[in-house]
Amino acid sequence: MLSDIEIAHGAKMMKIKDIAADLGIMEDELIPYGHYKAKVSQECIDRLADKPDGKLILVTAINPTPAGEGKTTTSVGLAQAMYKLGKKAVLALREPSLGPVFGIKGGAAGGGYAQVVPMEDINLHFTGDMHAITAANNLLCALIDNHIQQGNALNIDPRRIQIKRCLDMNDRALRNIVIGMGGKANGVVREDHFQITVASEIMAILCLADDLADLKERLGRIHVAYTYDNKPVFARELNAVGAMTALLLDAVNPNLVQTLENTPAIIHGGPFANIAHGCNSVRATKLALKLGDYAVTEAGFGSDLGAEKFFDIKCRYAKLKPSCVVLVATIRALKYNGGVPKAELTTENTEALRTGIVNLEKHIENMKKYGVPVVVAINHFYTDTEAEIAIVREKCEALGVKVAFSDVFLKGGEGGIELAKAVIETIDTTESNFAPIYDEKLPIKEKLSAIAKEIYDADGVNYTTAAEKAIAEIEAMGFGDIPVCVAKTQYSLSDDPAKLGHPKGFTITVRDVKLSAGAGFVVALTGDIMTMPGLPKVPAANNIDVSEDGTISGLF
Repeated sequence: MLSDIEIAHGAKMMKIKDIAADLGIMEDELIPYGHYKAKVSQECIDRLADKPDGKLILVTAINPTPAGEGKTTTSVGLAQAMYKLGKKAVLALREPSLGPVFGIKGGAAGGGYAQVVPMEDINLHFTGDMHAITAANNLLCALIDNHIQQGNALNIDPRRIQIKRCLDMNDRALRNIVIGMGGKANGVVREDHFQITVASEIMAILCLADDLADLKERLGRIHVAYTYDNKPVFARELNAVGAMTALLLDAVNPNLVQTLENTPAIIHGGPFANIAHGCNSVRATKLALKLGDYAVTEAGFGSDLGAEKFFDIKCRYAKLKPSCVVLVATIRALKYNGGVPKAELTTENTEALRTGIVNLEKHIENMKKYGVPVVVAINHFYTDTEAEIAIVREKCEALGVKVAFSDVFLKGGEGGIELAKAVIETIDTTESNFAPIYDEKLPIKEKLSAIAKEIYDADGVNYTTAAEKAIAEIEAMGFGDIPVCVAKTQYSLSDDPAKLGHPKGFTITVRDVKLSAGAGFVVALTGDIMTMPGLPKVPAANNIDVSEDGTISGLF
């Protein structure tokens, strides 16, 4: 069987100007990056402002397992299937991060015959958005250290700098570092830290900003430090906003590409859902809604992370109303949740499936709490037996949701027809009554309690002394009335990755809380989650190579 990258190499891509023309984008509204990718200008967004929106479809999933679920693949295949049914669908996806691409995951542009292309470009440098965010973040860090070196007029306490440097690569050695060594000319010695670019607040700001003016205003609100007398310092006080915006001037525009079947795809922004808010940019999603009858987007990891933040943060700020949720699962993954080792997942095991299907059941329950209709998409494997398929259909029927089996990995859009029909029928027959699950004006602890109890099914939330102190400071600064973004393991509904299925009788422990005033949310760090991942024992980078003619292999 061909690898993903080999399938992508065989794609018959249309010129991006033709993809744009089919969508009604004028040629002078397109900023080309070669023949097959382009940015869409603000002029196009402004021209489409009064056009009615299409229907918004969110693709999410159960908690990820080593068996794989295929959320991005399902998103791509669903959009391709809708096109086959004569429906105008536009994808709105996140940009891959180089960290996972060269770490454990490999390529992140879909899979099989449901991919976005050009696959290598999208997975690597693309249009430079990640690099621009990295540069803007590190410029701000450099300005802070320079300000301290040049007399420290703002009285910044070097021990209480809140922003970290960033790099779009997994590098555990940079998590905790010492800078300024080598004498007076090299700056003030202090402890510093790195996080991965997708965890930078500037990534979140780019993804939540409405336009350039909103971007600038949000950049100015970044809380960068405290003074020696415990007063907050913001980026605007360092005169950093203009230069940071200049670095982000191109990055703020959404990127247009296509799928293997020439379905249009807008890919823009890429915050992780386990350490950030996990959604592509508001600008990309809104543009997809203007250009298509249906906009298919996704949120990272399971619905307890990505979908919760999509609803409670992104939809709240952007005033989006989703029409349908597609919840992706595999029978293999459900058996894994039922206690079956990865090596034995190809063997029929109805007992384990019945045990593990509680994970799917809880995610369905969670999505219904937001008032949005749900369709379950089972990413089909040839090892799924008729008895196992019957169990899943029976469970979904009992829960009052449609279920469709998807073969988009092997068959592209054709393999997603059943799913596409189920989604279209659900949107046509069931009204969405979307509403977030908490009032953002509640105190921080009450919002965290709502998420923990309603979404994770936890008994409550415990706070370390550091977290208690941070919450008190944030609320005293006047930022207690904004949404919360929980940084939590993706592998479990709890904050313990070993607790599979539907855990009961546990509490969530918040060890620290950080203010992302520019993004407009508070980040609660739970468990041992880290904002700078490390590389595995055998990184995916070991298998990537380039031939003499420049052909990349091993990307996935």
